[in-house]
Amino acid sequence: MKKLFLLGMALPLLTSMTSIASAQSSNTSLVPNSGAYIGLGLGLNSTQFKGQMLEATGISNVTNTASGALVSSGTAGGPPVGIDMPTANGISPLIQGGYFQKLQGSDYLWGVKFSYGYLGGTTATNDYIRVPQYGSYSNGTPFTGNAIASSYQKTINHQFSLIPYFGQAFDRGTVYFGVGPTLSQVDTKINNLVGFADLNGVRTDISGSPQNFSASQWVWGGALVLGGTYYIDKSWFLDLSYTINMTQNKTASYYSTFNNPGSPNTYSGSLIGSSTGTATTQSIMLTINRQF
Repeated sequence: MKKLFLLGMALPLLTSMTSIASAQSSNTSLVPNSGAYIGLGLGLNSTQFKGQMLEATGISNVTNTASGALVSSGTAGGPPVGIDMPTANGISPLIQGGYFQKLQGSDYLWGVKFSYGYLGGTTATNDYIRVPQYGSYSNGTPFTGNAIASSYQKTINHQFSLIPYFGQAFDRGTVYFGVGPTLSQVDTKINNLVGFADLNGVRTDISGSPQNFSASQWVWGGALVLGGTYYIDKSWFLDLSYTINMTQNKTASYYSTFNNPGSPNTYSGSLIGSSTGTATTQSIMLTINRQF
């Protein structure tokens, strides 16, 4: 529905620009045969973080607090669990630059444009994450547990794209479509995670104080762009486009140690985890550009 909504917003605007560009006839087109350009503008973005999976494993040693003697050791883990994320919507500043050239003897054209947008103003958050775990003591006795976090958060901060495109020129503008690679910085945060275990029927805090985990990754992706331009004069033009971008599925890893003293026992060990998932961003972008 989000895709259809944003595409439904973009298509009437693109159609209007195309109609204006083609309807205003003149003996000389304002669209040059070739040229470079640079522009500034804004993007209206809607991002869905799909296929989010979180896995957690705890390794612990139990020692007698008074004597320091090892009582037992154990490991608990389980399969990844899926996390449903809400859609993150926001407005981002945008800069772009590019070059195009008409094919000889025709109004068709090819070009390439590079764009950068900062999408870091919005974050998708899922509150209260529970990851079931299964483990055993060093003597083979099984037990169950959970890794519980107050929230799981995803953000795209920076997004770059390089889009080769093809299109057609009119008297006062162009229409075009393109496909190309993207590079996005994706941040993941796991907040206030605690590892629990059911020991002899008693729910026990194993890892102690809540811990925070984070990962920042640069991930490749691909984008499809549909756009149109309208020339105000021979030096300035507006560029309106609809873009859908999907990132690759990449794994982020987490690690920390813990020490949780108590009476009669002290728990110490490691928390190990990983997360995976993709991001799909739809954007309506409007820039004003200077032709050179």
